[in-house]
Amino acid sequence: QVQLVESGGGLVQAGESLKLSCAASGRVFSTYAMGWFRRAPGKAREFVAAITWSAGDIYYADSVKDRFTISMHNAKRTVYLQMNSLKPEDTAVYFCAGKQGYERGTILERKETYEYWGQGSQVTVSS
Repeated sequence: QVQLVESGGGLVQAGESLKLSCAASGRVFSTYAMGWFRRAPGKAREFVAAITWSAGDIYYADSVKDRFTISMHNAKRTVYLQMNSLKPEDTAVYFCAGKQGYERGTILERKETYEYWGQGSQVTVSS
């Protein structure tokens, strides 16, 4: 079993930055992938970014590319989402997600791919 604990959300103004963290504990395999999703008010949960532990592959949604950066610290089993140039439309609850046994070809943009989820962290961007 794997537990994911998020931190780092908050309220910022448009153009500012925030950094989210997600720490994984429990039995984490070496071939592990983690992703970030978000759910804005009245909308479905959508993919934001993903990263693999072993291969170092990184994926972004077009809406956040060039503004957000996903990274990881293997020893700490922690994944980060650095969010720059935030916009009001980035306002959402952000969730980290984990998948054991990642293999090349796994579609990390799909929420159904993931087995574990964090509790969610509110990010609010005011205009």
